[in-house]
Amino acid sequence: MNGTPDGRPRSPRDPGRPPPANAELATIFRGIADLLDLAGERFKPEAYRRAARSIESLGEDIRKFADRGELDQIPGIGQAIGEKTREFLLTGKIEYYDRLNEQFPAGIVEIMQLPGLGPKTARRFLVELGVEGPAELKAAIAAGKLNGLKGFGAKKIELIRTALEAAEGPVRGRTPILEAWRTAEAILAAIREKAPVAQAEAAGSLRRRREDVGDLDLLVTSDDPPKVFDAFLALPGIEKVKMRGPTKSTVLWTGRFQIDLRVVDPSAYGAALQYFTGSKDHNVRLRTLARDRGLKVNEYGVFRGEERLAGATEADVYAAFGLKWIPAEIREDQGELDRAAAGHLPDLIDLADLDADWHLHAPQGEADRRPWLDAAHQRGWATLGFVAGPGGAGDASGARHALAPGTTVRQGKEITVEEVAELATKPPGVDFFLVRADSGPPPKKVPRLKLPTIIAHWPGREPGSPESQATIRGWVTFGHETGAVLDVTPKPAGGGLDSASIRRAVEAGGRFTLSSAAETPAELGQIAVAVGLARRGWVLRSHVMNRRAPSSGARSGSA
Repeated sequence: MNGTPDGRPRSPRDPGRPPPANAELATIFRGIADLLDLAGERFKPEAYRRAARSIESLGEDIRKFADRGELDQIPGIGQAIGEKTREFLLTGKIEYYDRLNEQFPAGIVEIMQLPGLGPKTARRFLVELGVEGPAELKAAIAAGKLNGLKGFGAKKIELIRTALEAAEGPVRGRTPILEAWRTAEAILAAIREKAPVAQAEAAGSLRRRREDVGDLDLLVTSDDPPKVFDAFLALPGIEKVKMRGPTKSTVLWTGRFQIDLRVVDPSAYGAALQYFTGSKDHNVRLRTLARDRGLKVNEYGVFRGEERLAGATEADVYAAFGLKWIPAEIREDQGELDRAAAGHLPDLIDLADLDADWHLHAPQGEADRRPWLDAAHQRGWATLGFVAGPGGAGDASGARHALAPGTTVRQGKEITVEEVAELATKPPGVDFFLVRADSGPPPKKVPRLKLPTIIAHWPGREPGSPESQATIRGWVTFGHETGAVLDVTPKPAGGGLDSASIRRAVEAGGRFTLSSAAETPAELGQIAVAVGLARRGWVLRSHVMNRRAPSSGARSGSA
């Protein structure tokens, strides 16, 4: 396991993958926040977590900010945290962190990071039971030491036991979002087919559309939970059943991918969905709001004393705090709660807003395209853009006369940076250009565009690296000057834009097209993942080229 210099486990890094100094400093600040939580501090932990998030989202090494004297321009870095940042950059450590480490056993932080646990519970284990790490906690459970402990019923003890076992078991690491989405969609479809299910959705980091997923959390409501679990546990992809209980089952999927399926009461479905979607930082802030209002919020609802005020829907949960419902993709405690309180949440692009996919490397023949057009027509899409590879322009003229009703074909031509001079021409039979960003940096001399132009196929550098960010900034500038748009696909690890890069492009004035990366007509639905990544990057409806026109009856947005 990777660790910090003192041997503590690192927090999972966001797929933006900041430069090494940024990543290590953010990890230390999160470690400080965890230890301050254990010490019972109320406000300081959140200050350090906010600083950590800001540092991870920087597009360049934090040392450059320090060299320019601009640390105070980074959100969340005031005088005290700025001094600790400079100390780290000079010495490679922070004395304050070392002093906090001396107050607590290293294993107690590992306990605190287990699903469903937190600083208060970890501190209780330490103070009341003398438990200093996961191994001791497992032994305490086996010895019955948690039985009868206030707040620990049989169900909660079993959940802790399961979390400990999952932490011990070898897993293959994080899974690319598209693979995780496909798995979740297939499992939920199979359960719906074989069991009575009223509501079903994937929660966790998949619902937040992180670029990679550690495990899957699936939630359903049903009046026959045993039949739901029978259907789930009969699926052929299961390697091992780790637990089957009355409300939850845990399995290892093919490749050591863990999946938790929970059947929850309809009256608590919204609360459970909100709780298990996360993120952890977002939920910590929500619990703070609850405490300040004399309330309690958990996976069962929002409570005042024993009275449940909300729980059936997520909207009800947020409304109990006077907040608008917050889109799952932006629940990272990056200002969304404050904006919800002020009624100024962003008008994010939605799947229902789209009416086209402009980036399909699909068959060029009219007959071979028909299944694609039928699938697009079923989705209510007006346009499909088929892209011919380098060296072939293709010709859409014949195909336009024999199409599914209401669906139009547009022919694109893929070009490299060396061929970018063609942007100033209009080849016959070509409706748009697709420039490969991985073929080189953007041209210094900006041509005048004769056709709509999409920038796609991003370089295979590490996402978030300075080289990658410099390339993206260059193409964003190119797009701003020419009107070209940036392509977002459901494959950020395979030449696509990650959400951190998307958000930086939004802030720089970038505009986008969202694509499915489909290889078959059935895969056009993958565009939902691209939409999620765009939403995670705070892409608005007005930023997206392939959205419906306001006059089409969809929600309006400026052109």
